[in-house]
Amino acid sequence: MISRRTFLGASAAAAVAQSRRPNILFAIADDQSWTSTSAAGDRVVKTPAFDRVARLGALFSNAFSASPGCAPSRAAILTGRYPWQLEEAGTHASLFPKKYTVYTDLLASAGYFVGLTGKGAGPCNFKASGWQHNPAGPAFDEKTADDGDKAVSGNDYAANFAEFLKRRPEGKPFCFWYGGHEPHRPYNVGSGAASGKKLPDVQVPPFLPDSPEVRSDLLDYYHEIERFDRHLGRMLKALDDAGELSNTLVVVTADNGMSFPHAKAQVTEYGIHMPLAVCWTGKFKGGRTIGDVTSFIDFAPTFLEAAGVRIPAAVTGRSFLPTLLSDRPAGARRTYVQAGRERHSHARPDNLGYPSRGLRTQDYLYIRNFKPERWPAGDPGKFYDIDNGPTKTFMMAHRDDLAVRPLFEAGFGKHPEEELYDIRRDPGCLKNLAAAPAQAAVKSKLRADLEAALIAQKDPRMLGAGDVFESYPRHSPMHEDLGGFAASGAYNPAFQRK
Repeated sequence: MISRRTFLGASAAAAVAQSRRPNILFAIADDQSWTSTSAAGDRVVKTPAFDRVARLGALFSNAFSASPGCAPSRAAILTGRYPWQLEEAGTHASLFPKKYTVYTDLLASAGYFVGLTGKGAGPCNFKASGWQHNPAGPAFDEKTADDGDKAVSGNDYAANFAEFLKRRPEGKPFCFWYGGHEPHRPYNVGSGAASGKKLPDVQVPPFLPDSPEVRSDLLDYYHEIERFDRHLGRMLKALDDAGELSNTLVVVTADNGMSFPHAKAQVTEYGIHMPLAVCWTGKFKGGRTIGDVTSFIDFAPTFLEAAGVRIPAAVTGRSFLPTLLSDRPAGARRTYVQAGRERHSHARPDNLGYPSRGLRTQDYLYIRNFKPERWPAGDPGKFYDIDNGPTKTFMMAHRDDLAVRPLFEAGFGKHPEEELYDIRRDPGCLKNLAAAPAQAAVKSKLRADLEAALIAQKDPRMLGAGDVFESYPRHSPMHEDLGGFAASGAYNPAFQRK
């Protein structure tokens, strides 16, 4: 008997074959949790471009990155595989082995015109791995902007996209990666309030203290998201003007959670739950909300299926194109997704990471910490796995305050070997239910599901070889045009903390 999934996949492929191949515009913000769009209900941040994509197509309410850190998350997107299946590419600031096939190369081989602006794969030393350009595609970063919103990147992403479209050979479909550096820190402190946003309007996440300093920091974060969104809006207009929007699969998301304690770099809800909007106006109708749990490893097979390109057998992800093309719900594609991390920043002596794996269902998040004796946020003093900023500074200075102490422990303190959170009641991941007798059956099942999946995926952490992740070289961040690192690929001893 032909399964429903097989039938829908064949139907999707047939639909693509009967028309010209779609363009693909993939837009990925840097450090943004799923709540931080106006389409998701936030009343302060304004994201009209993201909202437009969601309105023209679908808003995914349960999309999850494969890692709460940028390099492994982006590697998973490009390959369709989990970070623990990617050796050095599955950790932060290391290599990206050339043996791993990326969807951008497969599309280029199939006749697509491929390019990127801003941040692609990484940070990683892709040149030392044998790549001629970033695995996300050749860079189109010639035009810069000085609009006062972001001192770090300066890229005029939309102008670079327009230049890319001008250079596209006639008749070729394109695949473009828009990797905004926003809302990655540092922020211009006070920029959000200066733009007219008001402190009382902020809804402070449950894991952060409610103080003017934190509220102002959140406004700055929103201000950076809006810059990313403005460039996306200009790109959508360029597609409109060129008559290409109806035949372009547009995907808008972010790589990992917001750059605040207990979010980015942690396998928590705000660390891995991402915004996601998808449209292809010539192929599927809009105004939909899709609640299936969806993983970032699903992007590569979705893009390949849309383009009519064979999906490699090594790909772990599943295309969600049949769900998009179906007029009615196709049923749950999967019951859970996974996420995990190894090293993030150089936050512990001898370059040690914090190995964690998580399993997220519709209702629960189960986390397994393989080295609970280590500090998740990095060793005390600097806590380097949390990006510096006003919120981190405030929480460290007020860690003994009665209202701040439990939040500080959640974001900065050690975690037990197992964690279990009822996400519907506790999205802030503040009440660990792993030891609760009433949740014993749930924990046992999720633990078994996670272990079985990791063993099937040959995760070294489950096969007695997990320390291999500690051996991967870390390279010193320098210039994006050098693959994100010094040309020599040398590790910077200034980051060593023995």
